[in-house]
Amino acid sequence: MSRRTVIKKRPIPPDPVYNSRLVTMMVRRIMRSGKKSLSYHIVYDAFKAIQDRTGADPLELFERAVKNVTPLVEVKARRVGGATYQVPMEVRSDRGTALALRWLIQYSRQRTGRTMAGKLANELMDAANETGSAIRKREETHRMAEANKAFAHYRY
Repeated sequence: MSRRTVIKKRPIPPDPVYNSRLVTMMVRRIMRSGKKSLSYHIVYDAFKAIQDRTGADPLELFERAVKNVTPLVEVKARRVGGATYQVPMEVRSDRGTALALRWLIQYSRQRTGRTMAGKLANELMDAANETGSAIRKREETHRMAEANKAFAHYRY
């Protein structure tokens, strides 16, 4: 990691169907071994399943799910005088979104089901309804930060 220059963020293009940057971010995180077209199929099939089951706009539900899963605080390890403290820190919006997408995909992959699209659709619907493993992970992260609030003065 270079400490000299600040790397500028690359612009994320919107996806072709929903014209959403968030969908593109999801597609890029689902992708394995450079197979982006397969990743697009998974996301779009999941959105179609959501549309069929709920009748609601899948993009709206997806954005609500990501918003619900996004953490506000997290703990970071900080070494002070030989001891390591879990210091609670606020999460920047871009990192929060990245964490939310990562957790949604991680817990989608762990679910039981036949296809990744079906598992992703179920996890997104659960997250939009404030249930599911990704929501539990966010709550756990918030609890950790709350429990270590005493070490907040060690922020860097």
